[in-house]
Amino acid sequence: MYRFSNSVIGCLNLLTLLASVPIIGGGLWMSKSSATCESSLQTPLLVLGFVVLLVSLAGFVGACFNVAWALWLYLLVMLLLIGTLLGLTAFGFAVTAGGGGVQLPGRPYHEYRLDDYTGWLRRRITDRQYWKAAMACVVGSKTCAKIALWTPLDYLQRDLSPIQSGCCKPPTSCTYGAAGVVTAQDEDCYRWNNAANVLCYACDSCKAGVLEQVRRDWHKLSVLNVVVLIFLIAIYSIGCCAFRNARRAESEYPYEENRMSKIRPRWDYFWWRWLRDRREQLY
Repeated sequence: MYRFSNSVIGCLNLLTLLASVPIIGGGLWMSKSSATCESSLQTPLLVLGFVVLLVSLAGFVGACFNVAWALWLYLLVMLLLIGTLLGLTAFGFAVTAGGGGVQLPGRPYHEYRLDDYTGWLRRRITDRQYWKAAMACVVGSKTCAKIALWTPLDYLQRDLSPIQSGCCKPPTSCTYGAAGVVTAQDEDCYRWNNAANVLCYACDSCKAGVLEQVRRDWHKLSVLNVVVLIFLIAIYSIGCCAFRNARRAESEYPYEENRMSKIRPRWDYFWWRWLRDRREQLY
């Protein structure tokens, strides 16, 4: 059991060390991509890859070669990582509390309203720079082209993704005549256009559809973060045992220095001895 924790930490960090290589490679590959959606992920991927590489290297060296300072650095970074991940997980669950869409009668898909989402998400999506990048992703993905040839019967029988529901068609409540919108309706009804490069990309429903997709992905990520947190806490506990083993290896005493300077008898030692002597005198 003395080396078990060191072996476990060493093996796990060797695996994460090898896993960091494709993460860094993916970030470098995305940096050369012209697609906006991919290039926006390059910085987080590169940062994550290098952090995993350095932390895994410190944990591997410290566990396998009993280097106490490397394990101390490893445990410190792990503690910061656990705290950061815990905060992000709590924030993710709080941000993704709203949304979900409205089920339309007789339709298999939902429609989404911007007001149903939390204020933080609405502020992000209405920011001009952020929405410009998000819109480039939506247009570049050719999501609307997949339903361009649908018939009215298809809309009654087939499901739509949040982005298809919000960006590729007008709201179902809109009513159009030969000259366009015939009565006062939702603002998105006036923003809709049949042109393939216009559609409902300027609609609030499109922003809501993008937010719904983000909310779903973020919620899944938050659930995954809970599993990762449990795993990291378990690894951190084993790492503490490995750090203690490394400290012992640096001392001439393999099980820590004997710090007992003197031995004191129990509080009842003299009283018990006096009773024994008296008994011997009497008998």
